Amino acid sequence: MDDFHILAFESSSTLCGAALFSRVAGRIRLRSAQHDGRSEHTEHILPIAHGLLADAGLRPGDLSAVAFGQGPGGFTGLRVSCGVAQGMAVALGLPVIPVDSLCAIAVQGAGRDAAGVQVVLQDARMNELYAAAYRANGSEWSTLQAPALLARADAAAWVAGESAGWGMRAGGGWQVHGDAVGVFEGLADELAALGADLTTASGPVTVQASTIARLAARSWQAGLGVDAQYAAPAYVRDKVAYTTQERMTGLGGNPAVDAQTLTVHDMTATDLDEVAAIERQVQSFPWTHQNFADSLSAGQHGWVVRRMGGMQGFALVLDAPDMAHLLVIGVRPDAQRQGVGALLLKYCTDHCRRADLPALTLEVRQSNTRAIRFYHGHGFKQVGVRRGYYPAGQGKREDAWLMTLSLTESAP
Repeated sequence: MDDFHILAFESSSTLCGAALFSRVAGRIRLRSAQHDGRSEHTEHILPIAHGLLADAGLRPGDLSAVAFGQGPGGFTGLRVSCGVAQGMAVALGLPVIPVDSLCAIAVQGAGRDAAGVQVVLQDARMNELYAAAYRANGSEWSTLQAPALLARADAAAWVAGESAGWGMRAGGGWQVHGDAVGVFEGLADELAALGADLTTASGPVTVQASTIARLAARSWQAGLGVDAQYAAPAYVRDKVAYTTQERMTGLGGNPAVDAQTLTVHDMTATDLDEVAAIERQVQSFPWTHQNFADSLSAGQHGWVVRRMGGMQGFALVLDAPDMAHLLVIGVRPDAQRQGVGALLLKYCTDHCRRADLPALTLEVRQSNTRAIRFYHGHGFKQVGVRRGYYPAGQGKREDAWLMTLSLTESAP
């Protein structure tokens, strides 16, 4: 993986562009080109890419991976880059690297020597905005809160509620990037009152293909990438308008996510950074990012719970012929005792019933009395002990309780 070439596409704005990131014998070369014209993306994006390859003396078969700006953003533009990247990856048998477009905005705004919490607030039209939070440490970036769609009125509440989990030092500030501060009147004052550094907030922001390529190269060197079949735009606006029937009942305008609403989504490869981060917070011997990726690739079923876009918890289930096995479940510490675990268990048991599986089973450390009480409270019963099942540090092992929920007994 020392030498590689990554071709990246970006078309979420009026600009469509491509960038070629090459590392050969330790030397890095980044080439990029773009065209301005929203309705002309499909006719220009591939010729731009072929021009970059020709300029570098490369053929498509020399590529190591293909990347694209995943969004959130305008859906039509996002589909162009995703479709081109996916088609090229399938034809060449290459992995795809989806890149968070809001992270790209933060990288562009914060610069090379960024440090600390970086928040992106980007106008999403319809009096809504996209929001996300990242932690920067020079060239290293990690996701604190994945992109969410917020009503304008909820922006300050989102920051106030989610910032408790950002691990900032007492009195430490955080930088804001994106165009929302310039678009929404009064937002700057609300954020400043919460400690925001607004010096990098700006007017219109355009994601550059070169930034997508740089972030994709970091992901590639970290061993990340997905099969082309899993490449998809991150279009966080799942519903943009009420139906005619809904309007007839008195609903109007655009639906907004309530600040306290918990939503459940199928776990995908793009969730795994956040899943692994929560797992590290709640487990002494956590699953790794690769463990979760392998489970999804093997066809196991997972769900994540979000509140205003921020991940609150996750669960992963393995189907067996006669029952389902709850492999792992986790709720981030500041979201515990708020119904997240119960909601995840409901999705697990609903899945069992749809699959006609009569029981859900799990293992739990015998010392984890809080979890045992939780499972007892949801109808699980101890049916056995697995001796020395869990590592306990210093070369020791700990027994696990085997607990099972009979869905034939608990079915209504």
